[in-house]
Amino acid sequence: MGDFYTIRSKNDKISMQFHKKSLFILICLLLLTVVFFIISLSAGSSYIPVGAVFQELFSESDYTFILHELRMPRVIMGFLVGAGLGVSGLILQGMIRNPLGSPDIVGVTGGASVGAVLFIVFLLGEMSVNWLPLASIIGAAVTSAIIYLLSWSNGVTPMRLILIGIGISALTNAIVTMFMVSSESAIASKVYLWLTGSLYGANWQEVIILLPIILTLIFLSLFFTGIVNVKQLGDDIAIGMGVRVQFFRFLLLALSVALAGAAVSFAGGIAFVGLIAPHIARIILHKSFANLVVGSALIGSLIVMGADIIARTAFLPSDIPAGVFTAGIGAPFFIYLLYRNRKGFR
Repeated sequence: MGDFYTIRSKNDKISMQFHKKSLFILICLLLLTVVFFIISLSAGSSYIPVGAVFQELFSESDYTFILHELRMPRVIMGFLVGAGLGVSGLILQGMIRNPLGSPDIVGVTGGASVGAVLFIVFLLGEMSVNWLPLASIIGAAVTSAIIYLLSWSNGVTPMRLILIGIGISALTNAIVTMFMVSSESAIASKVYLWLTGSLYGANWQEVIILLPIILTLIFLSLFFTGIVNVKQLGDDIAIGMGVRVQFFRFLLLALSVALAGAAVSFAGGIAFVGLIAPHIARIILHKSFANLVVGSALIGSLIVMGADIIARTAFLPSDIPAGVFTAGIGAPFFIYLLYRNRKGFR
């Protein structure tokens, strides 16, 4: 075990292993995330010197309002959304054993969109925005249950799940569009901006709501490291070692759905992050689940933060939704995965 750092609780019920080489890569990813964080605060319609950004982090500066009230909530929101979608995709791909699995492709984020849009259209004037993540998670959970039930026929094959997920996703998009075109112009504009996957207008209230949800769910997923590592050997071996495979599969899928639902609740349909981030993590990191969780979270956050930097600077004075750029990268990547694994689907 010389290649691993092992973290165990006193009663050995919680055990996590971090590969030493992977730990170095994770530290590099964390440093790169800090670099993206600084660049995101500096770049925009008005450039702010990096020195002023560092000054603002420790005291007030001449750019306090722009940095603290406009850009910092947006950057932190991008980090949280990317991390949540990255880990959600990692769990989903592992549990359904499908390299094409991601919350947006399988239809989970489509269900979250329906829940969020229904809340915006019917309840936002009567209830606090604090309930928006819950509405989004409920929508994702109901849709996931429908997809799984429709996919079941003496088991669930990857291709059947993907095809039904794509069909349900199209249906949820139609439902959302119907509510959008039949609503008042102000609500329709808000829904449209949300659907494109934009971090525009993120504020501290939303960050404070989302921060504990995303971090808690990612932290909880780390508790399943030992179980997932054993399950990778196969269900039969895991059952022989006393693992309640179906029970823990349900818990992990619930975590994935909750992460996806919470992540899109404020930022909207930022696509393909849950597909790309886990694949990159598997390429550069050891396959231990703890490594992949942290790696997928950091890579997902880098993708969203990077897309938002481009969105805010490439087409000034326009502010393009970040979801446009993640889709531009993710769609070709999805086609490549579909082509590479075409013989493996039944």
